Amino acid sequence: MKIKSVKGTNDYLPEQARVRDYLQNKILQVYTENGFEHIITPIIEDAENLDKSEGGDNLNLVFKIMKRGEKLEKAVAEGKLDEISDMGLRYDLTLPLSRYYANNRNELISPMKCIQIDRVYRAERPQKGRLREFIQCDIDILGTSSITAEIELIATTTKALLAIGMDEFTVKINDRRILRAVLLHMGFEEKELDSVCITFDKMDKIGADGVKAELLEKEYDSAIVESFYEFLKKGDFSLDTIESLIGTNEAIDNVKKIITAAVAMADGKYDIRYDISLVRGQGYYTGTVFEVESNKFKGAIAGGGRYDNLIGKFLNESVPAVGFSIGFERIYAILSEQGIKEEDTKKRIAVLYEEDEIAAAYAKAEELRKEYIVALYVKPKKMGKFLNRLEEKGFAGFVNFNQADEINFFGE
Repeated sequence: MKIKSVKGTNDYLPEQARVRDYLQNKILQVYTENGFEHIITPIIEDAENLDKSEGGDNLNLVFKIMKRGEKLEKAVAEGKLDEISDMGLRYDLTLPLSRYYANNRNELISPMKCIQIDRVYRAERPQKGRLREFIQCDIDILGTSSITAEIELIATTTKALLAIGMDEFTVKINDRRILRAVLLHMGFEEKELDSVCITFDKMDKIGADGVKAELLEKEYDSAIVESFYEFLKKGDFSLDTIESLIGTNEAIDNVKKIITAAVAMADGKYDIRYDISLVRGQGYYTGTVFEVESNKFKGAIAGGGRYDNLIGKFLNESVPAVGFSIGFERIYAILSEQGIKEEDTKKRIAVLYEEDEIAAAYAKAEELRKEYIVALYVKPKKMGKFLNRLEEKGFAGFVNFNQADEINFFGE
């Protein structure tokens, strides 16, 4: 039997779990105080739902669950290997939310403002920053097309980041419709846009030269690629410049309003800027997309956007929706390296007792729990070594029951 966790997953020691709980609870508290309601969805989704979700590259990373018993045997016997799976683990929280809303909308307030803090799964190749099991912290607003939803999500998500000690970050905003209009203006065809956007999304990693090379490798018209390359080299991607290029439209007007409101609400605590290269990988995004990038640690720590067509796949009617997700594992890694610890409102102490004293010792612990977090332990044979371990694990002190009922604080 193997004792290590499966590659791409982690075990967490109690002190690590306390920090993770602390961070998640702080995020949940901010979300809740801002009027969002917590919901829970299963980690398992129907395979058809996953396949038709337009999840981009994530669809190649779905953990599929095989059929069971006779159904599996029949599919294998008939050589229908594409039919041996009927379920899969969710790769994000947006698809399950869309199904949840379609199933429960008659019981929900509209617009629905919800919270999901839960595990998701992707069949990644395990490496630093790439896990197979990880937590996302999402808030979504479903049932309104108003840009006030985007503004509220940005304000609430950034408030949560500040509450857990993340600062010095930039919120980047774009609208996919603006980028598509620019690409059409350059001469690309409608059917080519998704592939071009995938390449353009790598701009921050491979630069303008890399984008040009990849587009030429995809065999797009060289004159169109060259025109787009010249646009990228100029580096002037302001909304005013883009508006002079393609003219004004609803998407540009919306982004301007979102940025104006977000800047006012940020009150100088973080930066807001337009970024035409921001695409986001999921195919279900239909309009506004946004991302939070850490200025100190480089890289995205949150992201999201508007997905007005995804719920309609379940209901055959349009339901506007927009969401913002904090990448919890990235946050946890950054703050752990900085030595963050949970902020206990109470000190942790231990009550040490002989086995036949459990009832009386428990009563003593209950008395102390009015002021402390109290753990009960049978007195070990090697008391000194055990006390050292308690102090190492963050205990403030101990009570040696029936010898000295007063607390012995470490370091005193």
